[in-house]
Amino acid sequence: MTPRESRPRSDTPTLHDVAREAGVSLATASRVLNGSTRKVAESFRERVEEAAGRLGYTANASAQATARGTSAVIALLVADIADPYFGQITSGVARGADEEGLIVTVAITERDVERERKILRALRGQHPRGVILVASRTEAGEGSTDEELSAFRSLGARTVTFGPGGDRSIRIDNRGGAERLGREMARLGYRQAIVIGAAEGVRTSDDRLRGFRTGFEDGGGTISREYRGSFARESGTSSMAAALADGVEPGTLVFALSDVIAIGAMTAIRDAGRSVGADIAMCGFDDIPVSRDVTPQLTTVCVPLSDFGYQAFRATVDEEWQQIEAPLEVLVRASTPAVSAAQGTAR
Repeated sequence: MTPRESRPRSDTPTLHDVAREAGVSLATASRVLNGSTRKVAESFRERVEEAAGRLGYTANASAQATARGTSAVIALLVADIADPYFGQITSGVARGADEEGLIVTVAITERDVERERKILRALRGQHPRGVILVASRTEAGEGSTDEELSAFRSLGARTVTFGPGGDRSIRIDNRGGAERLGREMARLGYRQAIVIGAAEGVRTSDDRLRGFRTGFEDGGGTISREYRGSFARESGTSSMAAALADGVEPGTLVFALSDVIAIGAMTAIRDAGRSVGADIAMCGFDDIPVSRDVTPQLTTVCVPLSDFGYQAFRATVDEEWQQIEAPLEVLVRASTPAVSAAQGTAR
């Protein structure tokens, strides 16, 4: 049989139309376009693909999933897509998916465990190739989604989590990076610090605080107060405003547990008629792009978030996988000028 001549159509082309156009059986057309693992002769494959192109046929994703057992989808769950932290991880996942010809479906959990479970349950119907769970999780909430993640494994999908819980885990050394930051701030001469961060029990925030406390206190510094809120910019502003109302001596160092929080805090400092740097020093964590654009530039810890996202993607598709360790680097910038010996004595 030979392919039939193209003819204009007013309705949406079907798989039957493609089979007739290519001069092959419906089963052959389905194997080619719906991703069956059964082999099809190359000459037939070319005829089917050419016919589909002429007719403008789009394969049915559900049919593909049924044929393969999984779809060409990677499901990515993040806490907040507006937060640059999650945005950069997402870009790394998308880069990997593009290399493999896969599609990323992004869902927002809003750091709500019940919402997370509902989303995972709904995503099962897509038969994703893999599931990546990225969230600033609470220690109390860890393990609460184990049943849902297990259900994906039974469907042949690999689960990857940032932190414990999945088939494979991405580890970010938040504690170690924060400890190095604390030591460096003490080395620069700072002796009094205030910490602002997310609510107690959020693992990422707690790990960073523990690490910073160890490094800063080992270097001779003291953390006098903590203000807890969320990872939102507005929380940084309100927490810093509360700290200023309680009184902040010139030369005090403020450690914000993320750059987003730090940038919000810098706004509160300026609104109070104070300056960031020589008056109140500020350091953050993550090295999001805007940390280099604010004035003064923000001292922070560089976390290669896009690379971590890419590694998370590879963990979903590679049979042999091992995380590449990525040490976190302290970047000292103008927001934390070195303290002179005379200033240190004055404090």
